[in-house]
Amino acid sequence: AFCRALHSCICLTSGAELSFTLEPSDIIAVQEQPLMLPCQVDGVPPITTQWRRNGKPLPEDHSYTMLPNGSLLIGHFQRTKSDGSSDEGDYECVAQNAFGLLLSRKARVQAATMAEFHVQPQSVHAEEAGVGRFQCQIHGLPEPIISWEKDGRPVDTEDDRYTLLPTGVLQITGLHPEDSGLFCCVAHNSAGVKRSATARLSISGTQSSVYKEPMIVVGPENLTLTVHQTAILECVATGYPRPIVSWSRLDGRPIGVEGIQVLGTGNLMISDVGVQHSGVYVCAANKPGTRVRRTAQGRLVVQAPAEFIQPPQSIARPVGTTAIFTCLAQGEPLPQLTWLKNGQVLEPGGHVKLRNNNR
Repeated sequence: AFCRALHSCICLTSGAELSFTLEPSDIIAVQEQPLMLPCQVDGVPPITTQWRRNGKPLPEDHSYTMLPNGSLLIGHFQRTKSDGSSDEGDYECVAQNAFGLLLSRKARVQAATMAEFHVQPQSVHAEEAGVGRFQCQIHGLPEPIISWEKDGRPVDTEDDRYTLLPTGVLQITGLHPEDSGLFCCVAHNSAGVKRSATARLSISGTQSSVYKEPMIVVGPENLTLTVHQTAILECVATGYPRPIVSWSRLDGRPIGVEGIQVLGTGNLMISDVGVQHSGVYVCAANKPGTRVRRTAQGRLVVQAPAEFIQPPQSIARPVGTTAIFTCLAQGEPLPQLTWLKNGQVLEPGGHVKLRNNNR
């Protein structure tokens, strides 16, 4: 404490205000496993710490233990308890001393889950030197990691002919007779492991040097993504001699190199997409040394959340003069703006005018 005045004294005590040195953060919990949510506070003692879930104090339950440092331990996380309640929800730490009360950030606790496969691999019949492709899709939290097995053993993705895309698609180019077999998609995350139904790859014929026109077996699909996601544009082509796959944009703009990667024999991956990546992408399969080519195209739409780039500023004007408020926002699609006065929607009319899409 520090006091200097003779007749009155204000004492300032360092650390009087509460502050969090450690707060809880979002977490994906595993069923029946212990879970700890951290909470550590600085300030003048005594400090009391409590926890809330979904805005309400935690029930007195033997599964919750408050640790001496203020953190919360959930002994056996349960998505659904016998009484119908759940350990899932938004948790926050509440700290209090004689100087006030402080709430931590909210931490969302969700259970790890794994659904059933909603896309199963289908059997494929292909010619030798051709292309085989399998796909599977499954939802889960966290996002399941996909791998593949052939005849009960992990597929060797070190083989350049085998390409596993981040979407879970398995591509096999330049097929050999020994590539025949039963393929199974394997998904795993912290909730467990699931295997898809098996699909058979059968290969017929023998490798031939007879000319075959280039053909695109799988082209890019139309995609709608949000900024910072990853775009995977497939392009699988066959023919003899093997066609060369290239990419371009329909509007003629360059695709660029930053964040761009080619996977396998011609799939395009764009990491951390932005609005500037929106457009129609053209995949071309070219016969080497000629102008013979086949094309396929897909549209990529990248959306961005609305954000203010110039919020309105407080102003003072004499009575009878004009006051102009400016508000600019960006996003994709272009956001619609609404003005409020004292919490009520402001409609144009009389001496109120709105211009340029309410800007």
